[in-house]
Amino acid sequence: MKAISVQGVGHTLPTGGMAARAITFFGLDGTGTTPPDPEPEPGTCRVGYTTNTWNNGLTATLTLTNTGSAPLTGWPLAFTLPAGRTITSGWGASYSPGSGAVTARGVSYNATLAPGAATQIGFQATHTGNTGNPPAFTLDGTTCSTA
Repeated sequence: MKAISVQGVGHTLPTGGMAARAITFFGLDGTGTTPPDPEPEPGTCRVGYTTNTWNNGLTATLTLTNTGSAPLTGWPLAFTLPAGRTITSGWGASYSPGSGAVTARGVSYNATLAPGAATQIGFQATHTGNTGNPPAFTLDGTTCSTA
């Protein structure tokens, strides 16, 4: 048996259903197998997107809401930036790559969103005149509604 300790992290399981998942993960329910992460349900996310633009720069604020009935873990949120736009810095998520088809991933404090929960992330970018919104947002390939 192996024990793992992480400094500064409590021992509580904060979201509904996580205790049962932890019991199964460690094989304490007799199955001895680790279940895969659940796939998001269709329509399990909503994204609000606002920008503040100036000459050749902008900031974008995104609000990601879990509208499903299961926690979203890791939430790779994908979107395509308009041509000529490049992310120079961001907050609340890691962004890769900085232009074109971008994926934002949650960071330590917001990587899991309970049902009904939301997190706000954002980035600063340069642009060459096209300040339109990304045409769509997807979470693990499932299209999110927009607000």
